[in-house]
Amino acid sequence: MGFFDGLIGNASETSLEAVENEIKDLLTKSEHVEHAYKVIRDLFVFTNKRLILIDKQGVTGKKIEYHSIPYKNIVHFSVETAGNFDVDAEMKIWISAGGIIEKRFNKSLNIYKVQNVLAEYVLK
Repeated sequence: MGFFDGLIGNASETSLEAVENEIKDLLTKSEHVEHAYKVIRDLFVFTNKRLILIDKQGVTGKKIEYHSIPYKNIVHFSVETAGNFDVDAEMKIWISAGGIIEKRFNKSLNIYKVQNVLAEYVLK
């Protein structure tokens, strides 16, 4: 991920091993990280059981908020691909409690792959 991409909030795929090591205390015994995307310091993590959003706060990023969203609570999602002059693709996820999660992804990332991962779990 380039510095400019990080500044404008784009996400790019990141190392599964590093992410799994970072959140090992959050994972259940039968859970593992399948896909992970980084937005500056924050993480958008797909496990085999849920979506975990990791929001690193403050100057040092030591204060961290973890959002755990079971796939069964995702009621709707959409993707918007990057066009010729766009710098990013976008994914929106609607949660049963009424919230919406919006994430931007680097143009070089295959947004269809991200959508496919989410669809595999939501459509079970």
